[in-house]
Amino acid sequence: MATNEPTGGIAAGESTSAAARPKRVRTGCLTCRERHLKCDEGLPECQNCRKSSRACKRGVRLNFIDTQVRNPPITPPTQEWDIAFQDESREIASEYRGGLGRYAAFSQDSEDTPDIKDEALYQFSSGVMNTPTLAHQQLPSLQQSLPAENMESYSAVSQRRPDNSREQQIHSSDNTDTTFTSQTIPPPPLPTYNNPKQILTPPSEDRGPLDGPEELLFMQVFVEEVGLWMDSLDPYKHFSRLLPFESLHEPMLLNAFLACGARHLSLVNPAYHEDKALHYYDDATTRLLEALQNPNRDTVICATTAVILNVYEIMSERPLQRMNHIAGARALIKECRWTAKSSGVGAACFWLNVGMELLSCIRFNWQVAWDPDLWGVDMDFSREIDYGREEGWTYRLMYIVAKIANFRSSVPRQAESTQHAEQVRLQTRFHEWNRLKDWIDSWNNASPRMLRPMGYLYPHQTSSKSAFPEVWLIKRTTIVARLFYHTGMCLLAQTHPVLSTRTPEMHDLQQSHAHDLCGIVAHNKDRGVASVAIRSLAIAAECLVSRREQEEVLEIFDRIQKETGWRTGFLHKELKEKWGWNNEEQYQQQQQQNMAASILPLQNFQFQASNLPPIPPPPPLKQGPRQGIINPILRSADFSAPTHPYQSHYVAPLHLPPQPQYSHY
Repeated sequence: MATNEPTGGIAAGESTSAAARPKRVRTGCLTCRERHLKCDEGLPECQNCRKSSRACKRGVRLNFIDTQVRNPPITPPTQEWDIAFQDESREIASEYRGGLGRYAAFSQDSEDTPDIKDEALYQFSSGVMNTPTLAHQQLPSLQQSLPAENMESYSAVSQRRPDNSREQQIHSSDNTDTTFTSQTIPPPPLPTYNNPKQILTPPSEDRGPLDGPEELLFMQVFVEEVGLWMDSLDPYKHFSRLLPFESLHEPMLLNAFLACGARHLSLVNPAYHEDKALHYYDDATTRLLEALQNPNRDTVICATTAVILNVYEIMSERPLQRMNHIAGARALIKECRWTAKSSGVGAACFWLNVGMELLSCIRFNWQVAWDPDLWGVDMDFSREIDYGREEGWTYRLMYIVAKIANFRSSVPRQAESTQHAEQVRLQTRFHEWNRLKDWIDSWNNASPRMLRPMGYLYPHQTSSKSAFPEVWLIKRTTIVARLFYHTGMCLLAQTHPVLSTRTPEMHDLQQSHAHDLCGIVAHNKDRGVASVAIRSLAIAAECLVSRREQEEVLEIFDRIQKETGWRTGFLHKELKEKWGWNNEEQYQQQQQQNMAASILPLQNFQFQASNLPPIPPPPPLKQGPRQGIINPILRSADFSAPTHPYQSHYVAPLHLPPQPQYSHY
């Protein structure tokens, strides 16, 4: 019993202290509750109210929290059940005195709450990405991308990264030619740059101008170097003049710009490393993937960001290891319904994306994934285009060159089973070749004078000691147009169904346009055309037979790499192999064959459906990409495809920009 005495004493003490504590009153008057006094619950008046001569108020007070939900949660639709959200808070408040007066009914504005009854149902994607290895690989994390010695510093930067987004401001101007036009930037409630209610990231204060030395440097490099060639087909210079201001309140867009600027700096200056660019690239990618899961996202900003990240991947030395946004940008462009008929930022993104694909297809001998007939290009040469708007003619030429690239990639590798079938196929390709040749000739004859050289000097007339003529073109879009024109003519000379490049007709055609193309690039100082110049010069260089000309082309490639950062070392190896430099004996044989071809008499060929000349033996096949395949990177670059990009992140948007209803540039 002695052992239980302390326990009993403790229990008795606890019960005594509990009894001494005042109990919380649940049924006291409202007057005491407002005065924060303990009410004795006396009736009809409590003692506190009686002493202070106050009204002893009785009843139950309910506190309602007025919460306005403008974008209620959305659940995926199903066939078995439906979900609806019903607000009964104001009905309950009406049962109390003064309830409706204090909590009035909320008047919803039609433009704040989108009507989704008529919208197409969207599906939440489940499962993991299962896409072609070449086109879409798993997005690398920052830890995998950066060197080990830089991980600690960048982890700290990531943890304190500020959210610089803000509520979007209206971007408008009376001049629709120098800003985002109404066709590309639709009115509310569609998500666009002009809609202040639809945002991608949580709003924050306007950050104002860039105040960090590093950010300022990378943005300057982007505007002055990268944006320079991105706007080579855009008369309004969206990437170098307009979009940088939009990026000040769009962190996703800003990081994409900084990634490209940092990447260019690392290419031209060895003192800068790619880890900075990878950091901005990884940040922009993370924000883009988060935005793609929001059905109320701004599709215009998402597509624009993907296009810029696509440019970053093109600039990388190992592009095949980072093809996360190349197909994604194309799919988002199609989702926005941007075509050749679009204007503003839509046109800028469309033609930049199409131009980069066209250059890739020319290099790898692929077919263009986006059928040129679906671009919506106005090919009526009799229809006038506004004076000073040569870009419209450049777009027409790009359409023709894309058709030529498709024709080139579809060269048959094997003969048909019967001679008759082979003759029919040969005749069909011959007519198609003539149609493309007439088309590009008609473009050259119908294009305005501003799309032709301002000056032309033969090599012996100049003091530059160049083996190529000096071709002087004034406007950047004119340079791009002439480069595409001469490239198309060289490709046609190489792909004639009957005549080989050794015949005088095709040899002269090829040499003439190859020399003019090399002359444009050799004497051009505009860094904004470097991306087109590299691929066009590679096509023309394959046709050169003079050792002096070949050596000068290699020097031109070295100059372009030094000035712009574009890697051209792989072209040295490819061209030397095609020229036979790796085998001096083979080089001598090639020189003799070229000399023999130059003195062959001109032969007249008659092509008739019933009497075609014998098919020349096919040249030996060289190692390289397979012919006749559609661009594998962009084959499934459409969200309607089963293996579309961003599969584990993409959610269909509720609103899309409107389709423009006009046919002129």
